[in-house]
Amino acid sequence: MVKLETEDQVGIVSIDRPEALNALSGALADELTEAFREVGSRPDIWVMILRAEGEKAFCVGADLKERGTFELEDFYSNRRQIRGLFQQLRTVPQPTICSVFGFALGGGFELALNCDIITAAEGTILGLPEVRVGLLPAGGGTQLLPRKVGEAKAKELIFQGRRFDAVEGQQMGLIAQVVPREELDTASLAMARDICKSSPVAVREAKRAIESAFGYNIEDGIEAEHESWERVIVTQDRKEGIDAFNDKREPEWGNR
Repeated sequence: MVKLETEDQVGIVSIDRPEALNALSGALADELTEAFREVGSRPDIWVMILRAEGEKAFCVGADLKERGTFELEDFYSNRRQIRGLFQQLRTVPQPTICSVFGFALGGGFELALNCDIITAAEGTILGLPEVRVGLLPAGGGTQLLPRKVGEAKAKELIFQGRRFDAVEGQQMGLIAQVVPREELDTASLAMARDICKSSPVAVREAKRAIESAFGYNIEDGIEAEHESWERVIVTQDRKEGIDAFNDKREPEWGNR
């Protein structure tokens, strides 16, 4: 479900599960984790692009069909896989570009948030809708989105589960470039190649310096996010939210 290819000094990681709208199953998370680990260990790769196959969606987030079959212990097992995925992506030392199109929702949007730069096709729809199914953004969304767009805007987007398009994302400062869908791969590769004109050592250290300049430890924030996830995952509302999604109906929240 994941391919790693290289074009000169650019590593291209492709998600290849278009029949499921590239939803993040446990197996896909494991394959992505291994791909990010390999990229981080390779000195011949100076920049990484994360992209996806298909036309409808970059990634629609968690595989709720898979989760609809879970018992509580399965959620904890899957959580370890998903946490490992996002942690491995954050620790890639090279600059990372996420190339999104179609729908980039929930964990799909969080894949982009965990990258350094986002390029998007025109018409891309992004958002963190987890609260609408009784969950919360727990792939770094509650920590990364406020740091990128500010606390007030992040709360608006997260509390409402609001979707927005690529143009609004660019206006927020989230997205670096918006291009026609047919130009997306070319534009992302051109950006990566332009970065490769810079010293790879200097770029890696610039990335480290930028991330440390905010005066926070992102992993402490991620741990706080995980503690919130643990409080949510045992609720009846979580079960109702996923059941309602799979039944194609509005959820009936019990606030418990």
